[in-house]
Amino acid sequence: MVNFEFLCPTKIVFGKGTEKKTGELTKQYSDKVLLHYGGSSIKKFGIYDKVVKSLHEAGIDFVELGGVVPNPRLSLVREGIQICREQNIKFILVIGGGSVIDSAKSISIGVPYKGDVWDFYTDKATAKEAIGIGVVLTIPGAGSEASDGSVITNEEIHYKRSANSFFNIPKFAIMNPEFTVTVPKYLTACGAADIMSHVFERYFTQVQNVDFTDRLCEAVMKTIIVNLPIVLREPNNYDARAEIMWANTVAHNELLTTGRIGDWGSHMIEHEVSAIYDVAHGAGLTVVFPAWMKYVYKHDINRFVQFAIRVWNVDLSFGSLDAIALEGIRRMEKFFKDCELPVRLGEMNVPNKNLEKMAEKAVEFGEIGNFVKLGESDVLNILKLAL
Repeated sequence: MVNFEFLCPTKIVFGKGTEKKTGELTKQYSDKVLLHYGGSSIKKFGIYDKVVKSLHEAGIDFVELGGVVPNPRLSLVREGIQICREQNIKFILVIGGGSVIDSAKSISIGVPYKGDVWDFYTDKATAKEAIGIGVVLTIPGAGSEASDGSVITNEEIHYKRSANSFFNIPKFAIMNPEFTVTVPKYLTACGAADIMSHVFERYFTQVQNVDFTDRLCEAVMKTIIVNLPIVLREPNNYDARAEIMWANTVAHNELLTTGRIGDWGSHMIEHEVSAIYDVAHGAGLTVVFPAWMKYVYKHDINRFVQFAIRVWNVDLSFGSLDAIALEGIRRMEKFFKDCELPVRLGEMNVPNKNLEKMAEKAVEFGEIGNFVKLGESDVLNILKLAL
């Protein structure tokens, strides 16, 4: 286990009716906010009205900026920065999931910065201050409500990049699992896949003697494996949705990173796929991860055997270590398929004509990944395995 520091400053307010506390919590930071959200679904299903009612009761004024889309766009971030500066807004309230939260994070670090906010995503600048963020979560998956990261797509040049900063971490997150009932089945599955992928990135580490966090990672993965099929069959099952929503936060608030070094190569590969083809991030990950696993599993076969046995219930007597490891990957693929998620690029209508371009962009700043360092040829081979 390696040395670590752990801090999770986001206040989590979890459960039924917790949206009623939105105004009270927001009031602690500002009397005027940017209300940031995606499409019309929050208005259609009454979430918007509930949040706005709470803001009005607390005497909070707001300026709206909707229109966030999956793989959130840099152009809308720049618009949000301009609004906050012109309106002297010092706090952003998010209603939505990871895309809206990431957009808000980008706006928050961009408002006080004198240069272009894209600088943070190309390692030209590091955030030193930001305006605050609060979240009313509607879609579990990204874990962005309590993380320090954000991912933004520069649609003009088809680049999708991340920026991490303590200043990105939201002040509070209101999490009512009832708000997730209206999320379409496919997006529910994509969110759950994103949760599992966040754990995969941490679970596959070269650091030894991390059994405690191994067990925590396995608990999160098993929680998704058990509860995702339930919510896909029974959309109104509150208890299963609550399990997924809380697992989502724990998967990405850095608790599972403590004492270990994660990989993150698969996420960087997927970013290149969704930057060009605008596929759902979770779906892109269910395609990339099996291919990555097949490419690297022999690097530490014992870890993949552990993954197969503890997470996917492969019996130790199944066969050779290779057979056990590969059976774990096969069962993972079957789980994704059973949840109607893709496991091949072609299933997302991604052609093979840009594989070389994606591989080149993925390693533009050097090798990626930590479990196994990946160069351009490695990334290309993984993408070919995903065909």
